[in-house]
Amino acid sequence: MKKLPLFRPPWLELLIMLSATVLSFTGLSIISFLSQEPDTGGMRIGIISLWLLAFFLVSFAIALVGVIAGIGGGVIFTPVMMAFTPINSVVIRATGLIVAMFSGPVSTGIFIKKGLGNFKMCTTLALSQGIGALIGAQLAVSTASALGDSGEGVIRVILGCILAAVAVYFVIGGKKTEWPNVQNVDTITRLMKLDHRYYEESENKVYSYRVKRILLGLVLVFAVGFIGGFFGMGAGWALTPVQNLALGVPFKAAVANSGIILGMVGSISVWPYVLAGGIIPLFVLPWLSGQVIGGYLGALALVKVKVLIVRYILIGIMVFTSFGLITDGLAKLHYIPVIPGHISLIVFLGIMVFNIVLLFRHEKKRSG
Repeated sequence: MKKLPLFRPPWLELLIMLSATVLSFTGLSIISFLSQEPDTGGMRIGIISLWLLAFFLVSFAIALVGVIAGIGGGVIFTPVMMAFTPINSVVIRATGLIVAMFSGPVSTGIFIKKGLGNFKMCTTLALSQGIGALIGAQLAVSTASALGDSGEGVIRVILGCILAAVAVYFVIGGKKTEWPNVQNVDTITRLMKLDHRYYEESENKVYSYRVKRILLGLVLVFAVGFIGGFFGMGAGWALTPVQNLALGVPFKAAVANSGIILGMVGSISVWPYVLAGGIIPLFVLPWLSGQVIGGYLGALALVKVKVLIVRYILIGIMVFTSFGLITDGLAKLHYIPVIPGHISLIVFLGIMVFNIVLLFRHEKKRSG
């Protein structure tokens, strides 16, 4: 059966970008409106339903983009919630790890079935990252009570700077590193036999690649796991760059491997938050549901899309959330006034419209 043009590049990528933009904008608009409601000591059923709907919409959009870009859901969820809601940071970070944990297993089956995932390398890296994530999460829980409002502000500023740095990586380094050319492989990596091959459906070709410097990769993913566990955003924000730059894994394969590793490690780093009472079932449920549905559709789309185009929306979301985090953190530190919610939404809409314009310019240049 002939596929509809809507589900072939570049229209597939455009559909993903527009869907993520509309869903996230709608969800964040509801959250911004509800956050300004006066506290009357209780919530009506309708207000609770709106909160749950907003959380589900944002979670669906996060999973759709996060799986395609190989960053998981936590890297976007945690900054968005810290920047635009007054919820306690321990609860946010705990839920962020739940989000990251469930976006991985949902997509793992598809990646393994399609041959994109290098399961042997994933299990090797997951062990090191899991240890780092557990230590980071335990440290976060033990220091949460001592942080105070100023500490919350510092965490938000640091997290915003981390996201901004990752966004810069995707801007200046992504295009040049989609197909690394590995010439020399060290002895240890060669003995572990981590090389892999997969079928690239978007180009109808089979690609083989070699893995290098596995020991460096183990050190780096330990550090990434520690940071992800401490801030409650998982490790997807750096797993793809680490595989791509340090180990020589092609970008799209690194994205798939990142999703598999997140599914393995998420359940480890979340336990200190569970034992500390940071998991609220009613709060987690809509986020989990959105991750399951959005993650499944995102995994199906990743097999077909060209990641270069989808990276535009990823950069936009990271720039927006880093803006919200840094401004909110500086406000908590009393350096600047609190930024109104409608100003943040205008900034978000502007960034996403700019990304869609870039997409059309890219496609026009390619077709011309």
